[in-house]
Formats: sequence, structure tokens, C-alpha cells
Amino acid sequence: MYRIGGRGLPRGYGRRTLGRRGGGFRWKIMLLFAVGAAFYYFANQKTVPFTGRKQLRTMNPGQEMALGLQSYKQVLMQNRGKVLPPDQPIVQKVREIGRRLQAAAKPEDPGFDWAFNVIDGPQVNAFALPGGYTVVYTGIIPVAQNENALAAVMGHEIGHALAHHGAERMAQQNIQKIVGAGVAMGAGGMDYGAQRTVMGIFGAGSKFGFALPFSRKHESEADYIGLILMARACYDPREAPRLWERMKKASGGRAPAEFASTHPSAETRIAQFEAWMPEAIKIYNERCPRKIPVR
Repeated sequence: MYRIGGRGLPRGYGRRTLGRRGGGFRWKIMLLFAVGAAFYYFANQKTVPFTGRKQLRTMNPGQEMALGLQSYKQVLMQNRGKVLPPDQPIVQKVREIGRRLQAAAKPEDPGFDWAFNVIDGPQVNAFALPGGYTVVYTGIIPVAQNENALAAVMGHEIGHALAHHGAERMAQQNIQKIVGAGVAMGAGGMDYGAQRTVMGIFGAGSKFGFALPFSRKHESEADYIGLILMARACYDPREAPRLWERMKKASGGRAPAEFASTHPSAETRIAQFEAWMPEAIKIYNERCPRKIPVR
């Protein structure tokens, strides 16, 4: 039986090979995973309502709504004692806005159950889950200041749900896992330091080149959908950019650089709202008794 560096092996053999794991990156393995990821992507294309964008989505609306209801119940349970009763004026106002936005979304509604609640909390936030399960935190009320801005907030959150962004994020994570597994196996023949470098580059590229840009795209898409919904529901769409002026002031300028953020900057959002505003005003004037002057 041969021993490393022992009789029968060339001198220095063990020193040259011990600790080495082979060659460079195994591109054929990576290619197989890339083909699998591409098949997964193109086999699961759906169309986003309102915008017509093609998205990766594997869950059906029924599955999304089941998960949404489960999460909604958990949030309400975790905030027992903070969920405001229906007789509170702010709850009545939120539910009135919700009903109008729900009616405005009817052509694109996949069969949501819809529910609107208010939680007494300092968060300057709101959310809507698949199924139309919506929560507004009282912390956002002073920033919104009026029902038009509150409709912009709620329309944005409902836009996420109607655009199936949660399901799309889950499918995107699956793509990242498939490609990540291919990168890891492709780098498996490299030494440990090289493997760490390759995976680090993949992680950074995946985050800044894929995940964060898609998150910002979702936010912009929800902004657009929310603007259209509030215009259909006869809430003044001009309040949306004004809201983001106030949100910018409320944040105190503490937002991270846009490329490193999950959300577009306030300046980007305001500019996008202004670009979409002629369409929103046209919709508003076609549907609503009080007209907005066309610029």
C-alpha cells in the first residue's frame, strides 16, 4: 500500500498535491443549472394586471390568499389590544377608503376576500396581503394628513397584492437558489479561498444586480397601480407626490442610497408620479363629478 511521499511515489508528490482540490471553475455544471433556471423562468410566466409586465410566478391566487389570510390572522393576534374597534372614526374612514379602492379594483380583482383594520402603533406604515387583507398603522395618519393621501398609501399596498408581488418574490428566490447551487457546485473543485471569493461575488451580484432592483421595480409598480386605483375611486391623484414630499421630511433624510435600498428614493417616486399624472387625471376626470384642470 502506497503512502503519500513514501516509497513507490515520486519525491515531493504529497507536498505538491496535499490540500489541492483540482482545477478551476467547472462551467459545464454551472451551465446545467443555468439551463434549469431558464426553463423554470420561461415555464412560469404570468402577466401583471394594470401594467402588462411579464412576471415569474408559480403560485395560483388561491394559494396566495391562503398564505395571506394566515399571515393576517397572525398580525392581528400579535397586536391584540391594539386593533382599533369598528366604531372609531379612523377605522370607519379607512374602511370607507378601502371599499372605494376595492370597487375600483374590481376589473382586476382575482376574488379577494378584502378586510381593512387599523392598528394603534407608531409605525409610519401600512400593508396589504394577498386576499386584500389590509392594515393601516395609526403612525402614518399624521404624515398622510388627509383622506386623499391615505388613499394613496392604501392604494399602493393593495397594488402589491393585486400585482402578486409576494408570489413573484418567492419564485425569484427559487431562481436564486437554483443558480446559487450551480455556482457552489461549479466552484466545488476550487480551493477553499477561491470558493469563498466566487460565492461572495455571486452573493453581491445577486443582491445588488437582481434582488434589490426587482424590489424597487415592485415598489414603483405598486405606486403606479395605487395611483390608478385612487383616481378610479375619485381620490385626487395629485396628493400622491405631495405625500412623498411629507414622507421625505418625516424620514429626516436617513434613507440609504437608492442602489442599496429595497425602495426607490423619494425623489424618484415623486418624479414617477409626475410622469404618470396626466393619465391619472384623465381617469379621474372621466369618472368623477369634480374635475381636475388639465395641465
